[in-house]
Amino acid sequence: MIIYNITVNISYDAEKDWLHYMKQIHIPAILETGIPNECKLLRLLTEIDNEGSTYTTQFSFLTMEDFLAYQTGYQADFQERHHELFNGKYVSFRTLLEEA
Repeated sequence: MIIYNITVNISYDAEKDWLHYMKQIHIPAILETGIPNECKLLRLLTEIDNEGSTYTTQFSFLTMEDFLAYQTGYQADFQERHHELFNGKYVSFRTLLEEA
């Protein structure tokens, strides 16, 4: 199992809109590609004061080939749309994990 983990710190003033977008639009659209088989949206509980809330979105892929198909076919468009909507209101980083 491959897990694509995106950690986002979103500003407090954009958090409500961001959560709505993620739950109602972004995540469902990615799952509709049929490539990832699951997604979890989690909020960090051990937050330090950094003027925002931190969330992680974890997309599960059965194989590395599935992840690469998502990455080459869809990832850039989804990232661009997210950036257009929340530019200047978030910072993020991505990690790729393999279930042991």
